[in-house]
Amino acid sequence: MTTISDAEVRSAAITFVQGIRTRFGGRVPRTALMEGVLLHGVRVPIWNYQKGIFKPAVVGPLGAALSIQTSVDSPYDDDHDLEAGLITYKYRGTDPRHPDNVALRRALEAHLPLIYLVAVDPGVYDVVAPVYVIGDNEVQLQFTLVADQANVRTSTVDVMQMTLRREYATRAVLQRLHQQQFRRRVLNAYRERCAICHLRHVELLDAAHILPDRHPKGEPVVTNGLGLCKIHHSAYDANIIGIDPDARVHVRLDILLEKDGPMLKHGIQGVADTKLSLPRKIELRPNRDFLAERFERFVAA
Repeated sequence: MTTISDAEVRSAAITFVQGIRTRFGGRVPRTALMEGVLLHGVRVPIWNYQKGIFKPAVVGPLGAALSIQTSVDSPYDDDHDLEAGLITYKYRGTDPRHPDNVALRRALEAHLPLIYLVAVDPGVYDVVAPVYVIGDNEVQLQFTLVADQANVRTSTVDVMQMTLRREYATRAVLQRLHQQQFRRRVLNAYRERCAICHLRHVELLDAAHILPDRHPKGEPVVTNGLGLCKIHHSAYDANIIGIDPDARVHVRLDILLEKDGPMLKHGIQGVADTKLSLPRKIELRPNRDFLAERFERFVAA
């Protein structure tokens, strides 16, 4: 019988998920993850969507966890601390000696890289790999993780350099995950359809910022977002369309006068003077002051 080492499984699994993340652009369907990796003719799963912490059987009973996940409806209060550049991952249950917690603790003790799967929609995941467990708090029932850059040999760098690199990588990952969470909250508020054209294909929808990230008030909150399809999101960002404080759509004059194909005629020119389809809950509707400030930029364009 062929022996498959932990190092083989881990290397193949991380390479695999990095590849599918590139292919799907950070929105990896569950079906793609279920393929697993093929090693020495053996299909090795890389996760189990029903388990937060997963250890494949081929690494043996004393092996370390290979992957962790946070689901959309997770009962655990996993936290992404952007300021500190850390990821907090809650224990399975409340027993530090639960086999899943022990498996993740072994990854900490052996300094092994893991895969972190974060649900951005039901059945759709962003992939962070590799991540490392750097802390274990049995009082707060949680592990601390950091992201790292791929293909970096930690043995070749000093501790300070490694710490700074991981802090930078983790902040970048957390910024990305925060935007994914912003997208999910905004699209839920807009009932998963474009507020302008009512397109319902989630894979073609974005959460558009009213005030951008770099703005002092540009926080990733629902009232600073609009559920838009990719075409209308791009048009909004480019000031081809504007939205006034009354949620009415305006189209730039030169664009209204332009002659082109059906996309321009129906997709852009045809939405002029229509009103957004807003969230049912008043507290989730766009901030009028934000819309007004952004509309001034459109008028001046």
